[in-house]
Amino acid sequence: MVLSWLIGRYPSSRQLNEVGFWPPPSHPKAFGSAPGRDCERLVLLSSASRIGGYVPHPRFSMKEGVAHCTRETVIVTPQNEPRYNERIRAREVRLIGPDGSQVGIRPTADALVLARELDLDLVEVAPLANPPVCRIMDYGKFRYEEAQKAKESRKKTTHVTVKEVKFRPKIGKGDFDTKVRHMRDFLEDGHKVKVTLQFRGREVAHPELGARILDAALEQLGPLAKVETQARLEGRNMTMVLSPDKKPAKKNEKEQSGSTPQVAPAEPTTESQDSQ
Repeated sequence: MVLSWLIGRYPSSRQLNEVGFWPPPSHPKAFGSAPGRDCERLVLLSSASRIGGYVPHPRFSMKEGVAHCTRETVIVTPQNEPRYNERIRAREVRLIGPDGSQVGIRPTADALVLARELDLDLVEVAPLANPPVCRIMDYGKFRYEEAQKAKESRKKTTHVTVKEVKFRPKIGKGDFDTKVRHMRDFLEDGHKVKVTLQFRGREVAHPELGARILDAALEQLGPLAKVETQARLEGRNMTMVLSPDKKPAKKNEKEQSGSTPQVAPAEPTTESQDSQ
């Protein structure tokens, strides 16, 4: 919990981040340094207020030593989004128009009036500047575009996962072919494959049976897979890790197979005329 002492005005975000509370004990306006004032403001910022919401303004009486809460409220914005409209605390801002033109330093109230006349929002884009830089824009559209950009960047990011395929030394041919087909699909999608061969009972005394199964799987996969971790015996399991040997070309192969082959034009034929 962060304890903020507010004397006459609210602290800026820079002051809260630097000292944690306002004013600091060394400040000349801290409690006890102004005996002529009967009432000072005390705001308790909890973790809930850090993520947004309404924070009450208790008033502290220096004579009685009791905090009295009033109905006055202040809106605290989350840290991951900029302040906009009435949430902007600065008295004056450096204003940027909706077309990107520099308007200049204006009072915050005048900038809000100008934004409302254009049916837009006043958004604080550089809160650490002096004075803060604000731009007139459509805040809802701005947040939507930022969400779409983040979504597109997540799509472009390739997530490589490790898929596990389990075998048994006495596996049937049908099950073996099915598991190898799954391994091929995983490798074509760009994933790594962990091959686990499980031994039971006295089978662990014959690791050559497991090596024979792994060699057969590698032979069927061909150049699609390369061995990243050689086969090794861990307890009753023999494991091996495979990785794709080249970039996934599954879609390109489908496109090439789906395209119609080009047929060369037939050579013209001449018919012999019968002599009459």
